[in-house]
Amino acid sequence: MPGRRNDMSRPEIGIYLPQLGFSFDDLLHRTRLCEEHGIDSLWLYDHLYGPGMPDYPSMEAWTLATALLSRTERIRVGHMVLCNQFRHPVTLAKMATTLDQISGGRLTLGIGSGSIEDEHRRAGLPWGTFAERSTLLGETLQILHQAFTEERIDFAGNHFTVSDMPIKPGPVQRPRPPIVVGGVGEKYTLPLVARYADVWNVPTYALGEIEHKIGVLRTICGEIGRDPDDIVLSIEAVMALAPDQAALPKVREFAEKRFGGPGFGLHEAGLIGTAPAVVDRLRELVGMGFGQIVLFTHDRCSEQTLELMASSVLPHL
Repeated sequence: MPGRRNDMSRPEIGIYLPQLGFSFDDLLHRTRLCEEHGIDSLWLYDHLYGPGMPDYPSMEAWTLATALLSRTERIRVGHMVLCNQFRHPVTLAKMATTLDQISGGRLTLGIGSGSIEDEHRRAGLPWGTFAERSTLLGETLQILHQAFTEERIDFAGNHFTVSDMPIKPGPVQRPRPPIVVGGVGEKYTLPLVARYADVWNVPTYALGEIEHKIGVLRTICGEIGRDPDDIVLSIEAVMALAPDQAALPKVREFAEKRFGGPGFGLHEAGLIGTAPAVVDRLRELVGMGFGQIVLFTHDRCSEQTLELMASSVLPHL
């Protein structure tokens, strides 16, 4: 994906399936269904427990991604997004190149500065200010770039010092597994996207500001001399797909109950409807330059919704 331009005719369609409350068999079944139905990628979250639900079962993100990639053949797997504080960047680089080898080049590496203070506090991990976490993330991104392209790390930063560290074997994907950075902060996050990301993901909470944030990113890219079209635009959104008009009120009600709260951007996404309406909206997003669309489904990736996507949505994109 590095170097894929935003004028592609067919966007990558992914499913975001936070692993909260699922058994491994459930998750593997849904992942294989996504693969069978032509979904391009599956996305997990990276939390030590479900946000706000510490007593609910939730599997560790990297181990789970490894297991899913080793039991599938085509689908890509990534995280939306890894928490930078959970893994030392050298260890993460080694993990990523190993998993890219295991999967035959199907890893997408999403990473961010962390979003839940409580899990850091419970685990005894440093939290810090957003500025501090962003600086840490910037150093990790530099280390990952070096590890993937040179298979060796020599780095001296404010937080990490790495001396002549080999990372072999390197990744299957060249020049590297795609690096996704999510978020829309104009002071810290978008400058990191402009310098280091192959893919920029607009989270659900920012769907009402899409055009403004794209403009800011393009300005920053111009200031540092990077072609903004070399960054794949990605969007994360809730989709409530109804089989017909008669079913639409119930589907809408269910989506409102599960994803109607602040931060999910249910209405801003514009993806509540039957297949023709959803296809029209997805085409609008592609027309805006989005080359990757990652969808929450209102029913957490049911067989019925995946079949409907495969038969009535994907063929029209």
